[in-house]
Amino acid sequence: MTEEKTIFKRIIDKEIPAKIVYEDDLCLAFHDVSPQAPVHVLIIPKTTELRSLDDVAPKDEALIGHIFVVIQRLARELGIAENGYRVVSNCGVNACQTVPHLHFHLIGGRGFSWPPG
Repeated sequence: MTEEKTIFKRIIDKEIPAKIVYEDDLCLAFHDVSPQAPVHVLIIPKTTELRSLDDVAPKDEALIGHIFVVIQRLARELGIAENGYRVVSNCGVNACQTVPHLHFHLIGGRGFSWPPG
């Protein structure tokens, strides 16, 4: 029995539309359909092997580093780098991870408080 594709895998495969802001061989970034800030972009690796940060291993260092360079680039391009932004990765059900595919939320364009929630 094959595992059902996540919504993120379906976006990667172009089966469902997304407002893509960045794509290369390793990752994809697109606007969140339920934004929590004026800028809310999801950055996902194209591999389906990483379901959350708990699955990241030493062999994934280059991929994770690449994703964070893309995040920095997007923050500048989307105009949120100067005033600050937040990068979030929910890990597990108790942290509100709803899609079992590693992803990072790039959010900005408004002020944030601490602790986050």
